[in-house]
Amino acid sequence: MVAGARGGCAQAGAARRGLLALLLAVSAPLWLQAEELGDGCGHIVTYKDSGTMTSKNYPGTYPNHTLCEKTITVPKGKRLIVRLGDLDIESQTCASDYLLFTSSSDQYGPYCGSMTVPKELLLNTSEVTVRFESGSHISGRGFLLTYASSDHPDLITCLERANHYLKTEYSKFCPAGCRDIAGDISGNVVHGYRDTSLLCKAAIHAGVIADEVGGQIGVLLRRGMSRYEGILANGVLSRHGSLSDKRFLFTSNGCSRSLSLEPDRQIRASSSWEWINETGDQVRWSPGQARLQDQGPSWASGDRSKNHKREWLRIDLGEKKKITGIRTTGSTQSNFNFYVKSFVMNFRNNNSKWETYKGIVNNEEKVFQGNSNFRDPVRNNFIPPIVARYVRVIPQTWHQRIALKVELLGCQIAPSRTQGNDSLVWSKTSLNTVGSTNREDETILKPIPSEEMPKGLNVITIVTPLVLLVLLVAGVGIFAVLRKRKEILMDQLRLRKQTVGSRSNIPLPGISQLSLPSATIMKRR
Repeated sequence: MVAGARGGCAQAGAARRGLLALLLAVSAPLWLQAEELGDGCGHIVTYKDSGTMTSKNYPGTYPNHTLCEKTITVPKGKRLIVRLGDLDIESQTCASDYLLFTSSSDQYGPYCGSMTVPKELLLNTSEVTVRFESGSHISGRGFLLTYASSDHPDLITCLERANHYLKTEYSKFCPAGCRDIAGDISGNVVHGYRDTSLLCKAAIHAGVIADEVGGQIGVLLRRGMSRYEGILANGVLSRHGSLSDKRFLFTSNGCSRSLSLEPDRQIRASSSWEWINETGDQVRWSPGQARLQDQGPSWASGDRSKNHKREWLRIDLGEKKKITGIRTTGSTQSNFNFYVKSFVMNFRNNNSKWETYKGIVNNEEKVFQGNSNFRDPVRNNFIPPIVARYVRVIPQTWHQRIALKVELLGCQIAPSRTQGNDSLVWSKTSLNTVGSTNREDETILKPIPSEEMPKGLNVITIVTPLVLLVLLVAGVGIFAVLRKRKEILMDQLRLRKQTVGSRSNIPLPGISQLSLPSATIMKRR
């Protein structure tokens, strides 16, 4: 009986301990959970030599009892530049809430509260660990920082606006990862952006840089406009803006012109939608109607199934061209709310296979953001550009039915000096070039052909030999003249000597017949 009682007590004790352990696990303090690294990290985008990092919920209030730890690096041999765009940590003592940078040899911080914090840190290393920790607090945005290698001393943060600068022309380096940072832009690449717009976000919208890698931007400050038109481009929505004193544009190489298309010869599709209207007429939404500049309905596919992803629109440019972007719309007809929400791009040249356009960083198929309604155009830029004769737009998702109008942007190129399929390029460009990255050349597939040149004979090739020939003839002529002159002088010298020798046998005239100077000269001879 006693043994049974003891056994019952033991079982009850074990049950109580198990229940207590369960309650402790469920009600564990948040500070224990904070030991999971990354819990307090927010937006993070990194590339080879630049990146952006924020605390969780930025620019909202960062959470209580969290920890964020991240090591950021640039190529070895380079120094690391860190710029703090924003730091708002509630603690005044840095005991439980702080931002700290540590390397193998140095420590920077901790930073918090109202203390003076350097806007830029130039570190003596290519690697540093960022540690952000929070305790209990009521308010605070946390932090936003950007970094780059010492190759980019003109690094700015994602929060810089054009009205922060007074110069009418300047160049800055935007880090990777500014696209999704909170902040508005107003305007577009054609007419310019309101000067209150975020610089790096506007550069991504304009197609000057890719968000995944960042890059160098050239900015021109101009007189403002009364109204700024917004548009969706490269995943960034610019808003309509009101009057401003100043606006800014980005420097460009001009390779963003509309590439002309012949609808009957150059545009083909996998299928077309046909139907009979109320009057009994057949209406066909053919691929020839896919040019964005044309009025009327667009091309629409014959299959409206949401799972059918084999539809495509193919464009033949007639020859290999440099394609830097694409503009798309939906049906453009209010009675037909059709549009493509996302798509991928294929390309090829003569006698080559279709290739898929891929992202710069992950080298995976890149899905472009399409339209959100049937009417408004959307632009996407190709960084790096496509160099090809044929391109194919392949819708991935759509609303009701696939309907599409397109316009390709780019420019002519000179015939390639290299052999093979130079279809996709990523090249170093100068300050006055859209897409300039000011970094080492990289080629995703094959080398870039030479830049755009006019067709026909190369003027430099013809003029240079002619100039050399003229210089050669002139040189020969001058040499001949100098040689002839030398011969004449030698003849005169010999004649002079002969004349002097013959005069020695002729009697001199009387002194009385000569004036004094003449007599002196004759004596000297």
